[in-house]
Amino acid sequence: MNPLVVGIVGCGNISDIYFQAGARFEAIAIGACADLNQSLAEAKAKKYDVARVLSTEDLLADPDIDIVLNITQPKAHAEVALAAVATGKHVYNEKPLTLTRDEGRQLLESARKQGVRVGCAPDTVLGAGIQTARKAIDDGWIGKPVSATAFMQCPGHESWHPNPEFYYEAGGGPMLDMGPYYLTALVTLLGPAAHVSSVTRTTYKKRLITSAPKKGKEIVVETPTHLTGLVEFENDVVCTMITSFDVWRGSLPCIEIHGTDGSLSVPDPNGFGGPVKLFRPGYEDWESLPLSHCYNDNARGLGLADMAAAIHADREHRANGTLAYHVLDIMHAFLDGGSTHARVPVESRCERPAPMPMLLADGHTEAYKRTQ
Repeated sequence: MNPLVVGIVGCGNISDIYFQAGARFEAIAIGACADLNQSLAEAKAKKYDVARVLSTEDLLADPDIDIVLNITQPKAHAEVALAAVATGKHVYNEKPLTLTRDEGRQLLESARKQGVRVGCAPDTVLGAGIQTARKAIDDGWIGKPVSATAFMQCPGHESWHPNPEFYYEAGGGPMLDMGPYYLTALVTLLGPAAHVSSVTRTTYKKRLITSAPKKGKEIVVETPTHLTGLVEFENDVVCTMITSFDVWRGSLPCIEIHGTDGSLSVPDPNGFGGPVKLFRPGYEDWESLPLSHCYNDNARGLGLADMAAAIHADREHRANGTLAYHVLDIMHAFLDGGSTHARVPVESRCERPAPMPMLLADGHTEAYKRTQ
């Protein structure tokens, strides 16, 4: 397989693992990078032996680039992705897909017209933890799924992040920041959502940064920081979900799925690994399941590599734009429900992505095919 050449736009903290992915996965190679801070791009290019540092405009116009990896700040996701698609390039966005539904629809429609693909993080759902949980559900170990819970609670980011402002801007908050991990996992495990009911609040109107280099600066909070609600899935599963930047400490599980014949404890969807735990009638306590799939470590870039491999194989990639848009739609339904106190229909639909193959060599996303 000839790797597809990836151009990285955005060389911040998260970019390191993606640069490393270029050496790990056979389907991709990092060919160039760009950042508004050129010295930052140059430092990353030197560190990871990337041949070219370009402006964003030159990278998007470069005929040697096949896929644009868009890991800019969320408010720039739509602009960069639309520009990439307009040049006839595939694009893979960090989460969320875009900030608004209109931007997301425009991106998917533009890609369809151009005949290119859209991919989007998170790809943690392709790792060993969520894939093992999915197999347990699909194999009937908990019977028919009935209910679920999903909890993400923390005190926010202003005590440790060097630039925490965007977490509290419109388009930020715990739902659009962390919701993609949890909701993408839930859709992968249970299928598409149909309705959302929610209550939201903004506990603190201002936040004080206590981390360097902006210690002492106040942030005006523009988005809800605590969201509680119900997600009703098409298969009648009801999920209780909380995302919050207003909780100092909690002990609630990340995700649990409860069925007619048992319960499943699903690992943190912000990671690739386990543990996955099962409880069935007759058990005295949770029992750990062996991981059935590969990629138990930090394998960010796996979804990008799967998209490149899917282009070669002419199949659907798993971390695809339709799935990412459905997750975006669910998140905005939470925000809409919090302001209207109505049960909000989720208008979009998607298919559960295909499960990952069970036996994979590291760096691969396609099952090994024995030749005669």
